[in-house]
Amino acid sequence: MGMGIIKIANAKQKLKRSITPKKNGLLGATDSPKKGHFAVYVGETNRRYVIPISTLDHPLFRELLHWAEEEFGFDNSEGGLKIPCSEDYFEGLISIIHST
Repeated sequence: MGMGIIKIANAKQKLKRSITPKKNGLLGATDSPKKGHFAVYVGETNRRYVIPISTLDHPLFRELLHWAEEEFGFDNSEGGLKIPCSEDYFEGLISIIHST
């Protein structure tokens, strides 16, 4: 059980380095993700996360996108990829993806 706690702590550190939330979930005209990353907007407040493009290849992330599309569709009229799950769920999923 102690090893699980250590793995979770390590995953949280990796998560903090690999996901960069933007204050207030707003994206300014000059705020673009660095090369090899893209922005997603999560939850009711549309909190902005910048994640590596390699995340798109992971089956768990693809499943999340597929679920979001089936449940809510993708209306990209306002720009940006919006994922309608809680921030806690998203952060946990990204933590799992980056720990594998």
